[in-house]
Amino acid sequence: MEWIFITLASLLAGFVDAIVGGGGLVMVPALFAAFPGAPPATLLGTNKAASVWGTAMATWQYSRKVQVRWSAMLPAAAAGFAGSFAGAWAVTVMSADFLRKLLPLVLLGVLAYTLAKQELGRHHTPRFAGRTEVLVACLIGVLIGFYDGFFGPGTGSFFVFLFVRLLGYDFLNASASAKLLNCATNIAAIALFAAKGHVWWHFAVTLAVANVVGSLLGTHLALKHGTGFVRGIFIVVVSTLILKTGYDAFLR
Repeated sequence: MEWIFITLASLLAGFVDAIVGGGGLVMVPALFAAFPGAPPATLLGTNKAASVWGTAMATWQYSRKVQVRWSAMLPAAAAGFAGSFAGAWAVTVMSADFLRKLLPLVLLGVLAYTLAKQELGRHHTPRFAGRTEVLVACLIGVLIGFYDGFFGPGTGSFFVFLFVRLLGYDFLNASASAKLLNCATNIAAIALFAAKGHVWWHFAVTLAVANVVGSLLGTHLALKHGTGFVRGIFIVVVSTLILKTGYDAFLR
């Protein structure tokens, strides 16, 4: 039963994550509910080992239909990889408790700003080009990459928001670019978890297949319905993240 439960959760996580990020909001609680006695690092490592395949598939699907700005995004993905690895190392020597209480407040600010700016992310009008775009994209990559390795919840949503707000992308292009960077940050985390033996590969393979199926469905809907649809899902996911992280930080 646990296998069926987490496989269905992985499918739903892939679906949500492909559209706007936030798949961990589904998958991580499902793993902790199914295996309450397992080491947290093992459950997190197994989640990453499964979800990276759905993220990679979404990246490929988006790249066929959306003009990803590869000249900026590939260096940003490398920066995200480095940031995530540094964050994963940092969490071994310092506590992430302060982020637990800060996160819902930051997400609330992101949601309020998105709702207040009705035209935010509706039009694809990149603000920068050349080295400036590469620099800004790399700063986003290393910052959110570090956060992903150090703590994690909402990484995809933060990538999407910053690409929209700072680079001037619409939500569809921002989501496509976010997938590439999120893939890089996941690979860095997997490398660390796998090196320490914190991946259940026998579960990860099945979960990866389900995650890819969900990812294909989510990407199809995002490409079919466009920026307005992605913006709506972004608002729903961030709102849910606020409730979940707020509960964990202040009421649990």
